[in-house]
Amino acid sequence: MRLMELTPKQQTVDLIRSAKRIVVVSHQNPDGDAIGSTLALTLALRKLGKDVQALCADPVPPTFRFLPAIDQLSSQLAGGGASDFVITINTGAVKVDKLGYKNYPEQQKLNIVIKTASGELAPEMVSFSKSGGAGADLIIVLDTNDVERMGSLYKDHAQLFYQTPIVNIDHHPGNGYFGKVNWVDLGATSTAEILVSLLESLGSTPRPPALSAGNPDAGKTQSLLDADIATLLLTGITTDTGSFQNTNTTPKSFTVAAQLVAAGARQQEIVQHIYKTKPLSTLKLWGKILSSIREDRESRFIWSKVSSSDFAAFGASETETSGVVDELLKTVPNIDFALLLSEKQDALYGSLRGVNPKVSVADVAGLFGGGGHEMAAAFRLTSGSLADNETEIIEKIRRFQAGQRTEQPNQPLSSMPTMPESGLQPSPAPSGGRFALPT
Repeated sequence: MRLMELTPKQQTVDLIRSAKRIVVVSHQNPDGDAIGSTLALTLALRKLGKDVQALCADPVPPTFRFLPAIDQLSSQLAGGGASDFVITINTGAVKVDKLGYKNYPEQQKLNIVIKTASGELAPEMVSFSKSGGAGADLIIVLDTNDVERMGSLYKDHAQLFYQTPIVNIDHHPGNGYFGKVNWVDLGATSTAEILVSLLESLGSTPRPPALSAGNPDAGKTQSLLDADIATLLLTGITTDTGSFQNTNTTPKSFTVAAQLVAAGARQQEIVQHIYKTKPLSTLKLWGKILSSIREDRESRFIWSKVSSSDFAAFGASETETSGVVDELLKTVPNIDFALLLSEKQDALYGSLRGVNPKVSVADVAGLFGGGGHEMAAAFRLTSGSLADNETEIIEKIRRFQAGQRTEQPNQPLSSMPTMPESGLQPSPAPSGGRFALPT
């Protein structure tokens, strides 16, 4: 049976079985699904005797530091420094006669000398790249709809991603299908939910001989789910469903969650750390966000903002806005959605959460080059500050909502007090950029 006749799941299982060295990577600004999925798959593959690296370009938010094997998630590709530096010359019609080099140690210089038999070489014919390095047989990209969302890991090792087969496992609309195998399940609540099915199939793989020596069960299949892996996967499902409160929650997600709890997932530990524990810096930052809430009663949305100076003032990390939209902002009644604008070091981020299922926040994020799900989406602007972009962002959303009102009747907003509009100055339209999906 040819590869293209197999399902994405079957193709993924076959590629994993044949690979020895595997890199598992997820998106920058990682959330619970990205972290939980990456570590769960890493631990499971190691049970199969694979040499696995777990990677994410950005640090783990403090909220998730309780997770098992969290210190095994790295931002650096091991062996990356051992790659070959490749000089490529597009010779065209030029015929090369001899190739040599002259080394000048005192000057710390190396000259590469090319003698041509006919024609002449020019600088524009020369390009440079790296190859080798990590020496991976397979790269598995999780919860990532675009290769650029892997951040510096992709930018610094583009050649590795180009040369190595990629399995792309995701649940987000708008996935770029950039892998050799693309397992994209839009009906799944999370990437973690998809991985439960993958681990079931991989669990039918016989134990590797190296792990079976002296074992009476040698050659028999093994269950890959244990308490740690189940906890990691349940974290991914729990966070991406908003603790099973979001509209993307399905009967299957409850069934899978029950399966994970039966396998030993520590559900109360997840709830305690993610939903019931907040550092003082987080509470202060959230207080600032709540005090900055504004509303547009006619356009049926609320928004708030947090500047880079706010993070510094409260000693908060840029990840500490995670949860404030889901847990607080979107609880306001009679709105279509809530927006949080976060000014971080690299860009301005917009995080959207839907309240009215008739309005897709993915469409709202699309106004600014972003995307996501109907009820959870985001965008990222790399040009201009919060002050530069806020007014234009809000005006674009108002125009979008005005179009929505032609399709559905108005409903009055709650009696929430109107926030002042002072301080907003007209600004140039923001430029688009790659978007980070909701955290």
